[in-house]
Amino acid sequence: MSPLRISINNRDRRLMRPALATRQMLRQLESCGCFPIGGGDLSIVFVNDAAIAKIHARFMDDPTPTDVITFAADPGMDFAGEIIVSVDHAWTHAKENQLPFNQELALYVIHGWLHLAGYDDRSANDRKAMRQAETIALKCVNDVIPDYRLRQLQFRKK
Repeated sequence: MSPLRISINNRDRRLMRPALATRQMLRQLESCGCFPIGGGDLSIVFVNDAAIAKIHARFMDDPTPTDVITFAADPGMDFAGEIIVSVDHAWTHAKENQLPFNQELALYVIHGWLHLAGYDDRSANDRKAMRQAETIALKCVNDVIPDYRLRQLQFRKK
């Protein structure tokens, strides 16, 4: 099996420099060994709600925004998978539930990883197993949770 190669694509211009810290968190998760995924290219993409809603509509026939979309691995193509994360969704959920934004966004990345590791969340039993796995994974990466931050964008008047 080929080694895991992680690429980070930040398409939400408000999210400040997520690549290095996200990669470090995923390497820590990989090294804990509790939730192995295949080798090859793993793509993490940070987007806004509008972008994830388009992807959700195209591939899952649901035009609403969601937190995370994960595309499965294809070992034959040396592809470990793709995790698409909505920064907007994390911000809104964190604010509504008085949670730290950086932990919420990290949870979404971990949630996507767990999908690649074989966890699902379609049934009540699956969701329970996913929540338990998320708790374990968060403990595994607790000392390297990224300090995700949003920049304030200034818009010019025309």
